[in-house]
Amino acid sequence: MNRSSTITSLVIAVSCMMLMQACSIFRSTPVKTDGPPPVLTRPKPEEKKPEEKQPEVKGAPFNVPAFAKEVKRSSYNVAIFAPMYLDSVFAASLDIPGRTMPRYVLPGLEFYEGAQLALDTLERQGVQLNVQVYDNKARQADVAALIRNKQLDAIDLIIGAVSTPELKLLSDFAKQKEINFVSATYPNDGGITDNPFMLISNSTLRSHVEAMHDYAQKGFANKNILIIRRGTAFEAGIANHVKNAYEKMNYDKKSRVREVIWNETTTDLQLTQYLLADRPNILIVTALDELGAKTILRKLAAQKATYPMHIFGMPTWDVMKFKEPEFAGLTLYYSSPYYNDKTDIYSKYVIDHFKNVYKSRPSDMAFKGFEQTYYFVKLLTQDGLYFNKDLNKPGNRMFTTYNFQPVYSKDGDQVPAYFENKNIYIIQKGDSVDFKMNSAL
Repeated sequence: MNRSSTITSLVIAVSCMMLMQACSIFRSTPVKTDGPPPVLTRPKPEEKKPEEKQPEVKGAPFNVPAFAKEVKRSSYNVAIFAPMYLDSVFAASLDIPGRTMPRYVLPGLEFYEGAQLALDTLERQGVQLNVQVYDNKARQADVAALIRNKQLDAIDLIIGAVSTPELKLLSDFAKQKEINFVSATYPNDGGITDNPFMLISNSTLRSHVEAMHDYAQKGFANKNILIIRRGTAFEAGIANHVKNAYEKMNYDKKSRVREVIWNETTTDLQLTQYLLADRPNILIVTALDELGAKTILRKLAAQKATYPMHIFGMPTWDVMKFKEPEFAGLTLYYSSPYYNDKTDIYSKYVIDHFKNVYKSRPSDMAFKGFEQTYYFVKLLTQDGLYFNKDLNKPGNRMFTTYNFQPVYSKDGDQVPAYFENKNIYIIQKGDSVDFKMNSAL
């Protein structure tokens, strides 16, 4: 990909944005004054007044008082974080080494390009914004330093394609300032359990396996459901998510879920003891890595002629290729919070822009940057800072149908730990094109 002139402009633009800092207003130190002269008689003690109780905010959505407020502005301050690694790429000069961008730079760069297109589009619609874009892998954009130096204090909304440790830092800051923070791409809560101002767009693994279980139970009339996992604590945790989903499911036709612990020495005989020939075998394989997934699939493929199988893999399977001859005839599925067949007007708009400006096709990260920036800034301008009571506006839909729901750390909690997009698509892998199996919520 040849983007020398584009990247040079980008560096200059991003550098300028990073140099713009809000001026801090400091109060002068109060001058110490002497008190009144001492009195010789003991003053009459004042009667203690009853403490005034702060008025309670009644009807606050999700029991978060801030969500009951309506705070609208003529112009909004937005911060966008993306890992562009500009320090590494342009360490010596503004020329791109080898005239090709390193692969590790592209996801963050393309997220930024999509976000920039969304901002330009909103500006043409008359939306007034002050936007700060930060390369969170650059030294001068260190998140902890930005917070410490109060450079984010005036921000109204944060959108971040970030992971740990920036996720926790931005989440804590957003909670303290009571502003919304959209975690745009990281499929994990990062251990955060107490921030109703954090919105997770890229659904967590727990939500994925719950959706798989739901689809397996309701999508097949007569079935044999198996979890096939390796003997690790991590994959045992995934299996527990499936079993918990089974326990919570209120469905009179649900089938029991059995667990198969697989290892390299598992024999065909041991495996076939769990399979049934007279009904579909629904196999939920918990391996996230390609090597482990393919090793298990080879063992299953040897049985495909005798036992009908529908194999459900993890969300990481979306980028895996199963072109080996032994996998021919296997019906494979994976889950994803995103599905874009790129036939809608928004997709065509993004595709045409990238073709004209960058002479390339937009990646999924570019689509995500465009969609999430446009969607959440639109909410901000429609409902103000606290748009949380109406996160899933159908009229704002672009490529993705969002279904943000409150997630609670434990039963009985009154305040959400965070909000998460619970809309999961079940997608069947095809030879050249993947197919969406379930409808949007």
